[in-house]
Amino acid sequence: MAEDNFAACLAFTLRHEGGYADHPKDPGGATNFGVTHATLARWRGAPCTKDDVRALTSSEAGDIYRKFYWDVVGAGALAAGLDAVAFDHAVHSGPRAAVKALQKALGVRADGVCGAATRAALPYADPTRTILAMCRSRRAFLARLSTYPTFGRGWMARIAALETTALAMDRAAMKSPKGRTTSQKKVNR
Repeated sequence: MAEDNFAACLAFTLRHEGGYADHPKDPGGATNFGVTHATLARWRGAPCTKDDVRALTSSEAGDIYRKFYWDVVGAGALAAGLDAVAFDHAVHSGPRAAVKALQKALGVRADGVCGAATRAALPYADPTRTILAMCRSRRAFLARLSTYPTFGRGWMARIAALETTALAMDRAAMKSPKGRTTSQKKVNR
């Protein structure tokens, strides 16, 4: 499990989400650290202005990302590297889309909810193959969006960097004294 990997995954995602933006072609509207106006209002339980979004701190963004994205996709139960892929996908396209991509890669029913069937399949999944499958699926999904001509180059660069980072995390986990979980080691022999 990679619960202690949240900080590294968050750092990657924040680096690629950047600071304040309000691009006219972005359907999310005003964002800061990738946190949309609507998400910030939901987090705070009150209406927010663009100035509130602009003033968002990276610390608060991290709290939002842990609760609304990391925890929802069950990233803490995923292998190192796979957690980064699922988390970044959730931040970028929503937790439901990320979980569906994970479920498709695992070969379980893709309902977008990280439930018992999804968790039961995890110990038998090869993290490297699952990382590659999820990144491939995400590229295909994003290429179909109407905003791809505007943002596609950046999205593809982000996924390439994510894939490289996630695979390095996976390799490091395999080499560490703790290694992967016992069931994952059995599958990968």
